[in-house]
Amino acid sequence: MIRFQRVGRTNDPAFRVVVTEKRSKPKSGELEILGSYHPKTKATVLKNERILYWLSKGAKPSDTVHNLLVSEGVLKGNKINVVKNEQRSLQPATEAKA
Repeated sequence: MIRFQRVGRTNDPAFRVVVTEKRSKPKSGELEILGSYHPKTKATVLKNERILYWLSKGAKPSDTVHNLLVSEGVLKGNKINVVKNEQRSLQPATEAKA
């Protein structure tokens, strides 16, 4: 699976894009580091060839990584909505007043 691995300090998030086993813990050892992403600065570094190699071998990206790859042009297609249903239901609904 291709997913994010959080690195960086408190209140200064940075993520590695890594290939790892699906059932492994997020901080456990990864098979390969494929890039990095810094959400505050939007700085993204990706190894496109290696990402396409792992996808050809059957690795599946997480939803958030999939959206990043679509934004950066590595993959073609539509983005996936990653907002959880619970968060959507907590948003105030607009009520029509009669």
